Amino acid sequence: MTEAPELIRLSALTKTYGSGQAAFQALKGIDLAIPAGEFVAVMGPSGSGKSTVMNILGCLDVPTSGSYQFQGVAVERMSRNQRALLRRHYLGFVFQGFNLLARTTALENVELPLIYRGEPAASRHAAARAALAQVGLAGWEHHTPAELSGGQQQRVAIARAIVTGPAVLLADEPTGNLDSKNGREIMDLIVRLNREQGITVLMVTHEPDMAAYAGRIVHFVDGMVESDRRQEGA
Repeated sequence: MTEAPELIRLSALTKTYGSGQAAFQALKGIDLAIPAGEFVAVMGPSGSGKSTVMNILGCLDVPTSGSYQFQGVAVERMSRNQRALLRRHYLGFVFQGFNLLARTTALENVELPLIYRGEPAASRHAAARAALAQVGLAGWEHHTPAELSGGQQQRVAIARAIVTGPAVLLADEPTGNLDSKNGREIMDLIVRLNREQGITVLMVTHEPDMAAYAGRIVHFVDGMVESDRRQEGA
């Protein structure tokens, strides 16, 4: 069995906020390699650095020092516009709060990333319908978020994240606003996208039962990787 190619590598990555006596070092030299196709859960207490590292991975922030390589390219050397293009073409985001536009339909919410990419209307509609079907929402295209359950809203958010065919899905507490049944259904969906489509999944979670769905758990403490272990059977 051949090893998957390396998708992401963090080397001696640091992040410091503020300066002088007010400086706070959120990341203290992170080394982390993630092959394509992995499902990694990132855990740790508040202030451990897990959100900071996810923001850097998502090109929403830049490191103070060290290297972040994506498919062998040094992201920290990119311009802001180049990072925006990487984000637009390779990354999909799912948040705890769904972040859907309240007065637009499920179809219109899913189309948004394609509008930013300048896709023509016909192909946008087709891709958005296909993405909604993938997450089990065929027939719900014209419902607004107010007409959907929490679980359905998160499915719309996942459809929006995958409609561009991203290499990586970055999920920040994706089940945090859901009851246990809907949470399990969302995790089953994320696992299916990982296994069937080969999307690399990086998920921040506080919940051990949700982290158990991942093939690998990286635990952060005080801005450092405390442990990095593979799950049995993964």
